Amino acid sequence: MANDSTTVRLMTAADHERWDAFVVACPEATFFHRAAWQSIIENVFGHRTFFLLAERAGEVVGVLPLAEVKSRLFGHSMVSLPFCVYGGPVGDPAAIEALETAAEAHSQKCGVAHLEFRNLAERHADWPRQDLYVTFRKTIDPDVEANMKAIPRKQRAMVRKGIKNGLVSHIDETPERFFALYSDNVLRHGTPALPKRFFATLMSTFGKDCEVLTVTDGEGRLLSSVLSFYFRDEVLPYYAGDDFAARALAANDFKYWELMRRACERGCRVFDYGRSKVGTGPYSFKKNWGFEPTPLSYEYRLYKRDAIPQNNPMNPKYRTFIALWRRLPLSVANTLGPYIVRNLG
Repeated sequence: MANDSTTVRLMTAADHERWDAFVVACPEATFFHRAAWQSIIENVFGHRTFFLLAERAGEVVGVLPLAEVKSRLFGHSMVSLPFCVYGGPVGDPAAIEALETAAEAHSQKCGVAHLEFRNLAERHADWPRQDLYVTFRKTIDPDVEANMKAIPRKQRAMVRKGIKNGLVSHIDETPERFFALYSDNVLRHGTPALPKRFFATLMSTFGKDCEVLTVTDGEGRLLSSVLSFYFRDEVLPYYAGDDFAARALAANDFKYWELMRRACERGCRVFDYGRSKVGTGPYSFKKNWGFEPTPLSYEYRLYKRDAIPQNNPMNPKYRTFIALWRRLPLSVANTLGPYIVRNLG
């Protein structure tokens, strides 16, 4: 498929290095545009992918990672990209136009009900858009102490409370401790957990760019943990979990401070607190840290449906499921969860 002198084709294994070099150099690209997501989505979740590469005169000028999600429960869609908060086409205007044309052709050939681009910024004012999500991104100072002082007073007091309580942060080599906290946490919220294999795959695939930070008390008791991604000069805390005791000890605030401190020392200059739903607890928590929300522009092409899908816990039709899920034993929830959550993305 072509647009003027721009050609679009599927990425192959031989293209990975060129694809990633383009992603690193493209200001609009994100960690979730990296080529390795293809194997993760295919091998962990079993979804078919279409990673579209735009070229002109032998040079990569745009990329668009896509995956087809087919579920009896949640419908049939083409998404850029499931399990990722950012996505959509990136490149120069001609490349983006060609990539979007190719994405629509693949979507219609597969017979999906809709195509979803998880764009950071608006591209098509006339496309249906999901207005539920925002992101929180902020520049951090090269000086650690300046970052501490930049935290609003009440939240800074919570960080200092965690320090006073003798909390300790550790960088873990495996996802074991993280998963214990994460899976228990999501069960309390009534949502299925992603499989432990997913987190192990993230760590082995992305190496130093995927890191688990775990907080314990002075005696080694697990309190809080976060799995984060590093990309260029940015850090993105992505998955997290906390023990019941974490709140009283201010372990959650301490955790994010330790992540910010370590990221600053590592040379990061952007702290991406990530996506939140408007009006939720995480939304307020990030605001309390002095971060301002930026709306995300999740844009859709609707083929076999009249409205944007609402496959999220805030949808009233899932209330009964959430209430029942909370009552499951953790071992049962962790066994059943991956079969459900693989189709949510």
